[in-house]
Amino acid sequence: MIDLYTDATANGLKISIALEEMGVEYRAHQVNLGGGQKTPEFTAMNANQKIPVIRDGDVTLSESGAILYYLAITNGQLIPTDFAARSKVMEALMFQMSGLGPNFGQLIVWTAAWSNDFPVVSERYQKEVLRQFSVLEARLGNHEYMGGTEYSIADIAFWPWIHMCHTNPVGQTLPLGNYKKLSGWYEKISQRPAVQRGILVPTPLAPEIQYEAFLSAVVGLGDLHK
Repeated sequence: MIDLYTDATANGLKISIALEEMGVEYRAHQVNLGGGQKTPEFTAMNANQKIPVIRDGDVTLSESGAILYYLAITNGQLIPTDFAARSKVMEALMFQMSGLGPNFGQLIVWTAAWSNDFPVVSERYQKEVLRQFSVLEARLGNHEYMGGTEYSIADIAFWPWIHMCHTNPVGQTLPLGNYKKLSGWYEKISQRPAVQRGILVPTPLAPEIQYEAFLSAVVGLGDLHK
């Protein structure tokens, strides 16, 4: 059985969705990001003090992209066997990990955590997120899924971040509806039963508690990393 250490964030939800899609037995352990990631026990699993982390027998692994790849390979699911097709899935996964995730995250930090005190910075990240939405729109104009013709870990990586356009106050300011292919892809993935189950793991904390945890964990602003 896999042990999943996580919280109800975009990166954390990737792994619970993937485990649900693959039908893998797992136990979820919620890590309150208001300080739970700083405990000696969690730090021993991930010195970077970030969720998600999995333990699978002798394997302890962090970084959501690496975990998705590990789960796909070990379970033989959600990744093509053809090398060229698999490489396209990895291309899309790397784009999410290096592009949309960090930039969307920074948009939330500068707009919410810093209360948009530096609007020129907030605007820079908003423009970059929307530019990347355009990239995804073009990608989906050529095929049905993020990595090609098959639903894969690349779709799972992107979906929780696009989901924030409906659930996060900052995300709701982004005009997702202007991107027809991306919006259609999001709605289609949202209908998958495993996705609907996965987004409930773990149970989100009360919004005010989740927001306070977010503030405390922002480097340079909160008190967790002083």
